[in-house]
Amino acid sequence: MTAKSADAAARATVYGYPRQGPDRELKKAIEGYWKGRVTADALHRTAADLRAANWHRLADAGIDEVPTGDFSYYDHVLDTTVMVGAIPARHRAAREADALEGYFAMARGTQEVAPLEMTKWFDTNYHYLVPELGPDTVFTTDSTQQVAQLKEALALGLGARPVLVGPVTYLLLAKAAPGVPAGFEPLTLLDRLLPVYAEVLADLRAAGADWVQLDEPALVEDRTPAELDAAARAYRDLGALTDRPRLLVASYFDRLGDALPVLAKAPVDGLALDFTGAAAANLDALAAVGGLPGKRLVAGVVDGRNIWINDLAKSLAVLGTLLGLADRVDVSASCSLLHVPLDTAAERDIDPQILRWLAFARQKTAEIVTLAQGLSLGTDAITGELAANRADLAARASSPITNAPAVRARAEAVTDADGRRSQPYAGRAAAQRARLSLPLLPTTTIGSFPQTGELRAARAGLRTGRMDSAGYEDRVRAEIQEVVSFQEKAGLDVLVHGEPERNDMVQYFAEQLTGYLATQHGWVQSYGTRYVRPPILAGDISRPEPMTVHWTTYAQSLTDRPVKGMLTGPVTMLAWSFVRDDQPLGDTARQVALALRDEVRDLEAAGTSVIQVDEPALRETLPLRAVDRPAYLAWATEAFRLTTGGVRPDTQIHTHMCYAEFGDIVQAIDDLDADVISLEAARSHMQVARELAAHGYPREAGPGVYDIHSPRVPDSDEVAALLRTGLKAIPAERLWVNPDCGLKTRGWPETRASLENLVAAARTVRAELSAS
Repeated sequence: MTAKSADAAARATVYGYPRQGPDRELKKAIEGYWKGRVTADALHRTAADLRAANWHRLADAGIDEVPTGDFSYYDHVLDTTVMVGAIPARHRAAREADALEGYFAMARGTQEVAPLEMTKWFDTNYHYLVPELGPDTVFTTDSTQQVAQLKEALALGLGARPVLVGPVTYLLLAKAAPGVPAGFEPLTLLDRLLPVYAEVLADLRAAGADWVQLDEPALVEDRTPAELDAAARAYRDLGALTDRPRLLVASYFDRLGDALPVLAKAPVDGLALDFTGAAAANLDALAAVGGLPGKRLVAGVVDGRNIWINDLAKSLAVLGTLLGLADRVDVSASCSLLHVPLDTAAERDIDPQILRWLAFARQKTAEIVTLAQGLSLGTDAITGELAANRADLAARASSPITNAPAVRARAEAVTDADGRRSQPYAGRAAAQRARLSLPLLPTTTIGSFPQTGELRAARAGLRTGRMDSAGYEDRVRAEIQEVVSFQEKAGLDVLVHGEPERNDMVQYFAEQLTGYLATQHGWVQSYGTRYVRPPILAGDISRPEPMTVHWTTYAQSLTDRPVKGMLTGPVTMLAWSFVRDDQPLGDTARQVALALRDEVRDLEAAGTSVIQVDEPALRETLPLRAVDRPAYLAWATEAFRLTTGGVRPDTQIHTHMCYAEFGDIVQAIDDLDADVISLEAARSHMQVARELAAHGYPREAGPGVYDIHSPRVPDSDEVAALLRTGLKAIPAERLWVNPDCGLKTRGWPETRASLENLVAAARTVRAELSAS
């Protein structure tokens, strides 16, 4: 590749960067603020220091244009709600009294006021707060945060580009507020919202913005002609503004499809497109519409969602093709780097050779800069980087970890019969009722219980050598005893052991399966101050020995009530890990399913009568384009059935899903053939129960009646009201009573009170049913 002229030199940029800091300083400061140990001023100082450190790090690495506005105390969609003044009526007083307290009340709720609904950001494991809008919504401009962060970056002498959620995506992500008549579509508010965006753009221009990025990832989904017309109108109007910075409209996570010509024709100054994975189709589509003459193209050629090193030569070839399709081509990741950990240099326990296969946010930044240099100066300028990259790619491809013949042979031998239960549901249900003898509206929890300070200290002590394994096991046994004792006293019907031995529902299993790598510092934000360390699925998967049987059977020895065996399902093991990019996901899922099938078999042999295989990520991983969904759902449901298909009829199989839109996968939920499913429902007001009923779902279900992602404690009347709503959709003989999700993130006082209220509500409604 030959060098470009200096005027046309490619710039390196990113759309966003991890917020938490090297040691999760932001999490600690926010949680300290919530507990009253950190003042608001101290929290703001910590945040400002983290932003400045991120920007300096990016600039020092060679990033020409750093992002601003991507930093958030909780969620960038919630920040957009604040920016456009769409504060729900129930939160306005708190917001007016104290802006920060009101902000966190919208995110987490209070004892008196419910939070905004939370769901997944497209097909990622990041959660956003869903805007609540109605026909009476009045938008007002509040660009304070966006302007302040831009000024901070400019004051440091850095080139900066504010990043905002675009108006079309914001409205498409929104839902009708509680009490709004059915049929209201938030997108009908577009003409009311655009003047607010115009004011924000003018404010940012006045503050020194040359470019502003408007993110429109919703346009990579299937969109109706009316929605595409709305996008065309939005960018026609914003592009026609005279008092504005230059506009860069960004999409990511998939190909744009019919939205690409809409944006290409819009009077904006540039597009940022994803060219990784399925979005590689954007290359041919861009050529088909005649490119972007006179416009800037920011090419996302480094995968912003996975952690494998980039194939630099392949990306340079894509960039070279793009040179003729736009006025200038700059280089970026495919999306915000929010979705990957910060730095591989912090990892001390991964083999150095394998570590060279990995790229976290800092390494991806370096890849982006290298590609920009190669595009600008020619490949001769980066010969060393290209040679090292080729060697690392070859080492990974030839490594024994990526190819275990026995695992592959077992997966290839799987038949359809392996994924089928021995009896239809009706026969299984009768056998399970006889074995379990549960009351009407049986009560249970999803699995995890609060992790106490003593438990965390014990885990840290084991890790650092300050505590031996015998002392740690004593601590775990004590935690299980407390959890089981509390559940019995509270009156729950099907118990759990509380999972005190588990650091994370995916990582715990990954650390015991061959082919996985675990990180020590690979934290990624899931929501708010909740960070997870996704393991790395690096090779072929098998289970050397039982993983959960010991603690499940110990818990069962403490009680006569059934104790659930708790496993994380194969799809979630993939979705909440960084997966292999060198083989189809379905092949990997089958390997994981077979490993979990062995665990299910051993749990059943040990006498476990109820086994829960959680699949909260089934909907999350659903491809964004409808044409891609049947193939995904086929291997995803097959993997679940392969995990659970070998059990006896009287062993009850549960599954769990949370914080997603379930309506478009109800058939897949049915195809799992689980005996009982529990789902998030409290924040969405039992919507999923209605969706199951509309589908004619024939098995048992537990739509959640208690929102565990808020610190508030629902009283028994509130829970009973939700139960009565659920009964309108699901018959009493098939309705379970449970929280929305696991209780790991909650404290013991609120957990005790909430579950006692849950049991009381179930007894109240049972009595009502008996009397009717």
